[in-house]
Amino acid sequence: MLLNRFLRNRDAGVAPMLALAALPLFGFAGAGIDFSRAASARTAMLAALDATALMMSKDAQNLSGADLTQKSTSYFNAQFNHPEVENVQLSHEFSSVQQGSFALKLSASGSVKTMFTKLLGHSEIALSASSEVLWGIKRLNLALVLDNTGSMASSNKMTNLKSAAHNLLTTLQNAAKQPEDIKVSIVPFATDVNVGTGYVDASWIDWTEWEAANGTCTSTSYKSKSSCESHGKVWTPKPHSHWNGCVWDRDQNNDVNSAATVPGAPATLFRAHQASNCPPAPMLPLSNDWAALHSRVDAMGPAGNTNVTIGLAWGFQLLSPVAPFNAPAPEPDLDKVIVMLTDGLNTQNRWTTSESSIDSRTKKACVNIKAANIRVYTVRVIDGDATLLKDCATNTTMYFNVHQADQLNSVFTSIAQNLANLRIAK
Repeated sequence: MLLNRFLRNRDAGVAPMLALAALPLFGFAGAGIDFSRAASARTAMLAALDATALMMSKDAQNLSGADLTQKSTSYFNAQFNHPEVENVQLSHEFSSVQQGSFALKLSASGSVKTMFTKLLGHSEIALSASSEVLWGIKRLNLALVLDNTGSMASSNKMTNLKSAAHNLLTTLQNAAKQPEDIKVSIVPFATDVNVGTGYVDASWIDWTEWEAANGTCTSTSYKSKSSCESHGKVWTPKPHSHWNGCVWDRDQNNDVNSAATVPGAPATLFRAHQASNCPPAPMLPLSNDWAALHSRVDAMGPAGNTNVTIGLAWGFQLLSPVAPFNAPAPEPDLDKVIVMLTDGLNTQNRWTTSESSIDSRTKKACVNIKAANIRVYTVRVIDGDATLLKDCATNTTMYFNVHQADQLNSVFTSIAQNLANLRIAK
């Protein structure tokens, strides 16, 4: 029969069959090219989604659903320039994960026409990708506790500190979604803190020691109240208008906590002190007046000895919901943070010049601050007690050991970015 003869025939019968068999081989080889094109397009799609999600996070909570769709689509299309991807669709899911925290998930899909895989019956490859941005628009109360002692004049430390502080403030200002989201206080410290002469009539200042040391005696031989009166003379304190604005440590243990000031209770009050090396820049309570904050940084200058405790105590006080400054009370959507920088060892406080004695007060202040759920960053600039500062930080990742002053800008940038609290979750 004809069929039997065809099957038995060996004359050049292989070529047609090889041609038929080669088709899927070519299809499989070409599939690698098709899938490579699709993978490249998907990578670009994901990058465009990441960029779009980050951009939209700046305003997402203030946009209607329609506006968010329109702005997201417009920005995505500007980022994703791949005409080979057809039927591109973009969708979004915006939610408040918890009070003060938000999530924006963007998803995109499309398809790429195949050139070779269609030989295997697949005319297109579907693409999809998604990107999610989580950000905390928790309000932030931040105290910058900054060493303004005389040693900050060396190695360009003060110059670099000012530059780094300016950049940190700018980063935070740009991160604030609403004016009240971020407030910053500034505490330049040495042995004392300058609170500013504008508080001369404040009820939270105790003048007892200041009046005993600043006045005149009916006999010019005596320069203090005790020596004057012990010789039967009359001591007349100077008017408080002569005060230079400085205060030093409160009575222990209020020197390491944030107890409310109570008029008539001297142990709770801040002691006026006519420090010879009063920091030139007064402290600034919590503020979102960015011009005033930058101006206060510019006013800083190096003078005096080191008392880290008083700097921390004032940062603590300015973040606490008690008199006299009455900071906002703790809330789930409010972060409270201290960034403390110093370049030296503790050398002087109200009672002593013993480093170990002052260190013990600093340690207690650190413990109390962290117990109040205030996060602490510490920065050591060239010199200082590394162990003391590392232990004071909330954790070791929040301690920075700076070996050269010009590294301060990168350190403060890192801290500012952490405080801005914006991240991508793939």
